[in-house]
Amino acid sequence: MLDGLIVLGIYLAIINSWSFIAMGIDKRRARNRKRRIPEKTLWFLFIFGGSFGGLTGMKNFRHKTKHKQFLYGIPALLALHLVLFVIYAYIYM
Repeated sequence: MLDGLIVLGIYLAIINSWSFIAMGIDKRRARNRKRRIPEKTLWFLFIFGGSFGGLTGMKNFRHKTKHKQFLYGIPALLALHLVLFVIYAYIYM
């Protein structure tokens, strides 16, 4: 049971790191007018567990802060992920 939580924690650390880094890379590319990371790719990272990294990257890099889908969508996903994590931890602990 504890092994599952450890694996989940490692997965979340990796996907959130990727989300944070992706937001920084996309911001830098936007400033330099280079090819951007598609929004579908960013959403893929956020939906599959990277919502905290995405929100942190959005705030840290001041990126996508004027887009309502990101401004409201990422915190909503984070809330959903937290609820799912608590349910998972409750069931398997």
